[in-house]
Amino acid sequence: MTVARVLVDGAPADTLSVADRGLSYGDGLFETIRFVHGLAPLWARHMQRLRESSRRLGMPACDAERCLHEALAVSTGLAHAVVRITLTRGMGERGYAPPAAPKPTRIVAAFEAPVMHGDNYQRGIRVRWCDTRLGLQPLLAGMKHLNRLEQVLARAEWSDAAIPEGLLLDLEGNVISATMANLFAVIDGALVTPSVERCGVAGVARAEVLSVRLDARVGTLRPDELQRASEVFLSSSVRGILPVQAVGDTVYGPGPVTRAMQQHWRGLGFPMEQA
Repeated sequence: MTVARVLVDGAPADTLSVADRGLSYGDGLFETIRFVHGLAPLWARHMQRLRESSRRLGMPACDAERCLHEALAVSTGLAHAVVRITLTRGMGERGYAPPAAPKPTRIVAAFEAPVMHGDNYQRGIRVRWCDTRLGLQPLLAGMKHLNRLEQVLARAEWSDAAIPEGLLLDLEGNVISATMANLFAVIDGALVTPSVERCGVAGVARAEVLSVRLDARVGTLRPDELQRASEVFLSSSVRGILPVQAVGDTVYGPGPVTRAMQQHWRGLGFPMEQA
């Protein structure tokens, strides 16, 4: 991806102070937001998560209107854009203790959206199991905080371009998510998604699916349960609803639940393929 434009605290810039706590400690949050022809259908969900996560970290929340203005400014001219909003706790003295009156740093950057191939949405993608496991930390669970080292280590496990994603377990062996997406499965006719109360990210696309499928079960999901699922799909605010064709040697096929959620995604204004 090529960065189209970057604003730091509202001004064009592409550098950050070495004293910023986001760089020193990963002390901050981010959102990656899909824009289609200047519209972000899940904007309100992104801002809700950012606001709630800021509260949990004891950081001042960013102004949603200002963020939208800057997001539109940096993505101008991009029909399909991904805007990343990064909010750090800002500058601070050396040491872990946060400043008493933090002044957050706000970084808004636009990228060209990844090219989406229609075949991935029709037939599905292959995924693998990752050896890296997610640690349990309820204080950070659900948030999209800046420390993504677990995901970095997991993604470094393979380089096969035919396998775009990997599934992560927690330390107790429960299925949690993919490296960049949440996971849903249809088991015995019921839609199931793993809980993210102790680790993992509560994705905004996941929230959208749950708002449509009020009958979905949120809870523990074991690998052997996933193996007998009739449908498996991933949800991502950037890539949408992706059917899973296979997890390792276990083969699946897109079914009616997956297709219905893809149709809902289109209805929101997101494309399911991009030439």
